[in-house]
Amino acid sequence: MANDIKLRAQLNDDITEIKVLMSHPMETGRRKNGAGEIVPAHFIQLVTMLLNDKTVLEAEWGTGIAKDPYLTFHLKGAKIGDKIVIVWHDNQGNTGNSQIFVV
Repeated sequence: MANDIKLRAQLNDDITEIKVLMSHPMETGRRKNGAGEIVPAHFIQLVTMLLNDKTVLEAEWGTGIAKDPYLTFHLKGAKIGDKIVIVWHDNQGNTGNSQIFVV
């Protein structure tokens, strides 16, 4: 699977706004394709965000998350130049990751 994660981090005063767009099918395993066959489940199970190699967010997901998940959240205490890493793992053993530096 292609590792398509778009990541932005913008510092405003002492709050960093982080935006993440993950390209992923997020299939529930309950939908049928055009031929009437069940499309196998394929979804992100774990999302982790690290700030300078320290975990600051960990989310367990399931089939209730829509295709191509988009997250926006705010982080206090980051500084310009700090490294932010996003990593996801799905139920088929695939992994995606991306990193950015706070600006």
